[in-house]
Amino acid sequence: MSSVAEKLQRKEHRSATSKQVRLKLVYIDFWSVVKLSFLVWLCLGVVLIVASVLVWVVLNSTDVFHSLDLLLRDILGNENFSITDNFGLSQVVLFTFVVAVLNTVTGTILGAIGALLYNLSVRFTGGLLVGFQNN
Repeated sequence: MSSVAEKLQRKEHRSATSKQVRLKLVYIDFWSVVKLSFLVWLCLGVVLIVASVLVWVVLNSTDVFHSLDLLLRDILGNENFSITDNFGLSQVVLFTFVVAVLNTVTGTILGAIGALLYNLSVRFTGGLLVGFQNN
């Protein structure tokens, strides 16, 4: 009995003919674009929140906030000033969450507007000509 690998090895290699196809993109589904843009901006919002928390933790653990506290106490002359009181982790996460939600809403709306504008412009331009090739 011969294995599949031996059968494939015995076969002659035929040259593959490449076929080229040209298609026109004449319609983009509105709800598909809205769902896709929502998911993309939602993922970017999560990345933004995680990145801001990591930056805050790194700055706090390397005593950058303490050094800034000392510098600002000398400049302002206030001995009770502390950056971590004003910009604690909870405030940073809340602010980043609000920015992520606003980015998600704005990005979803812009994606929907882009799909509508493309579908309207196809009536005048005829759509995008896209070429595909089979290798």
